[in-house]
Amino acid sequence: MLEVVKPKQVLASLAVAACLVAAWWIVVLATDSVIFPTPLQVVRGIFEMARNGTLWAHIGSSLFRVGSGFLLAVVVGVPLGLLMGWVGGAFTMLNPIVQVLRPISPIAWIPIAILWFGVGDLSPIFLIFLSSVFPTIVQTAAAVHSIERHYIWAAENFGVSRYRLFAQVVIPAALPQIIVGLRVSLGVAWLVVVAAEMIALRSGLGYLIIDSRNAGNRYDLVVAGMVIIGLTGLLLDGAMRRLERLKVVRWRYAR
Repeated sequence: MLEVVKPKQVLASLAVAACLVAAWWIVVLATDSVIFPTPLQVVRGIFEMARNGTLWAHIGSSLFRVGSGFLLAVVVGVPLGLLMGWVGGAFTMLNPIVQVLRPISPIAWIPIAILWFGVGDLSPIFLIFLSSVFPTIVQTAAAVHSIERHYIWAAENFGVSRYRLFAQVVIPAALPQIIVGLRVSLGVAWLVVVAAEMIALRSGLGYLIIDSRNAGNRYDLVVAGMVIIGLTGLLLDGAMRRLERLKVVRWRYAR
């Protein structure tokens, strides 16, 4: 069901966020911490990076890597998931391999990524691809398996060919759940970007956090990087949710 965001809901979310920021500020002041920054110091750090341009460069680098890895995961994962969901033999053959590889943390692949792709952009893109391709495959296959059978039976009663059945019934019926799976996969991909950018890179939000820690204990910039990662993730999820408004998807929802 597509949600209509109301002003009261926005105000409630802002109120909760304000309470969390206030609690953060109070705890820092109460503990008299000289290391952990206050919210004001974090905001100043963000403006400092925005003025000298480093913030936009790091955000752009991270978005490029996440976008490349995620799009590659979609290109591979969605067709493979559709195949596994529609063809029983493909599911029997491929599902054990997917289930063996899926639990392996992308961080465990870092040495292999460096060995295969070196220390450039390809290594983090590969790790981001691995983190998002398996949720995409699993959710897409599950979406096909959960299609209500009367859709299939109705199409077969009209003598629809196998190809048209797949293209005009199976894919539209599975698409709403596939979109949900893509939202989850994108969230995981963005989550992995910090670890992926620790591979001897000199750009990206993950590098920003590590570099700020090593270069003078700039914990205001460390927390600023964390805040930017969270806010960017929120915007990416909002952009993905707009796909739910497409005509081929909205039929699944009440409005």
